[in-house]
Amino acid sequence: MDTAAKSAPGAASATRAADLAPHELRVLVAVDSERGFSAAAKALGLTQSAVSHSIRGTERKVGAVLFERGRKGATPTAAGAAAAAHARRVLRLLDTLAAEARGAERGTVAGPLRIAAFRSVALYLLPPVLERLTARHPGIEPEVRVVRELGAGTAGEVAQGRADLGIATIGATSPVPAGLIGDVLIEEPYSLVHPAGHPDPRSLPLVDWHENCGSYTRTWWAGQDWIPKATVLTEDDGAVLSMVSRGLGMAIMPALSLNGAPDGIEITDLGPERPSRSVGYVTTPEQAATVAVRALIRELRAAEGGAGSEARLR
Repeated sequence: MDTAAKSAPGAASATRAADLAPHELRVLVAVDSERGFSAAAKALGLTQSAVSHSIRGTERKVGAVLFERGRKGATPTAAGAAAAAHARRVLRLLDTLAAEARGAERGTVAGPLRIAAFRSVALYLLPPVLERLTARHPGIEPEVRVVRELGAGTAGEVAQGRADLGIATIGATSPVPAGLIGDVLIEEPYSLVHPAGHPDPRSLPLVDWHENCGSYTRTWWAGQDWIPKATVLTEDDGAVLSMVSRGLGMAIMPALSLNGAPDGIEITDLGPERPSRSVGYVTTPEQAATVAVRALIRELRAAEGGAGSEARLR
């Protein structure tokens, strides 16, 4: 590790983090994203020495070592990961400042709107919402990234400053992460999905996928002695539906995933005690105050019935 970086936290000449300039934040984000000074320099059109000098200066101002330097590149420390997330959010707010100032002058809303969503939301919930949003605000440019709802998931994209708003699985067992705000939009009931006309679908092997269930319905699943351990585990819900339609098993799936289900599938209600999954939006307090995010939330809340016949919008 370079000695200048080691001395950063205790440097007597350390200045305040408030003195960080936008170009220093961009360098910080680039090194975090590229995991190396050379790669970051190439991405930014700078020299490696300029990037290294900028990071050393940032470490002095922050008062913490942000990257471990090594042969394999630059690995963010815990402080570095936190700083990079804040840097992305600050840079995004600077972009928003300019966009909203121009919009206030012209009476319009314009610019990119970054949305993170998991697959079924991106396929079935968002398209009609974004259609209405862009019809009302033609200057808004939605950018949708499909993110697997595993680990930090879509909420993590928001927390890291990579998305302005995420559509996430939230609720009593999966609260909105600390530092973010949000609310539930949809309660998705789960149903039994099986080959049409099968005389005893509960006897079939279980087909499942990595994102399904999680903590949302774990208690219910644990109490169902008829649900076997999955014999087939796929990457997404579309693959599950395809396999069930071919008679390879049954599945237990939430409502959004059942939109556009292929021929050969039958959907059976699991009764009044069926589990459900709560889907909602998460954003940062700063982005929640922006015109574009507020407009998107309004359209999401107005989308009653737009999530499919089984999903109930709140």
